[in-house]
Amino acid sequence: MPLLKGFENLRMQLDSIKSTTNTFAKDNQIGGGGFGPVFKGELLSKEKTMITVAVKRLNREFGQGDPEFFKEIIMLSAYKHENIISLLGYCDEEEEKILIYEYASKQSLDRHLRSKELTWVKRLQICIGSARGLAYLHDPAGGHQRLLHRDIKSSNILLDENWNAKIADFGLSKMGPANQQISFYIIHNISVVGTLGYTDP
Repeated sequence: MPLLKGFENLRMQLDSIKSTTNTFAKDNQIGGGGFGPVFKGELLSKEKTMITVAVKRLNREFGQGDPEFFKEIIMLSAYKHENIISLLGYCDEEEEKILIYEYASKQSLDRHLRSKELTWVKRLQICIGSARGLAYLHDPAGGHQRLLHRDIKSSNILLDENWNAKIADFGLSKMGPANQQISFYIIHNISVVGTLGYTDP
């Protein structure tokens, strides 16, 4: 596909993804969202070591599709930050659209909000990490455009083994001008997007 021509280095084979997820077995499913189910797996890295990954498989019945798939690849390839989840690869074979990410072992923040393990210090650290990731997206270094996530919520903030925040799920995001003293961005003829309870009025 011409749109992904510059991202061939990230392409992964469907057979290896099926192997690592046991053909998307329910036992390996660790979550899901508007894009589709997410599975845990083990893959051989470029350094020839086994790494744990999160495999997100598109299910069009959930409302997202090709635009969100391509957007994640393009945006996460360009925007790299310690508080933004890393895209490791993708698969675009046999009608499958699959994204492979670094694995956040504590999964999403929403799963911990009522946990006694999530102390106020950890909550503050997660807030600061999320804010740093958003600050980078809103005012990126270099020639990148400003990126508006448009779906920030606790289930889109992932946590690694040290409770470090990683912003995820960029399928609804939009780019706007950056590196200007004054700028504004207006979206015409598009339905409001986001999640009820998290969307700005």
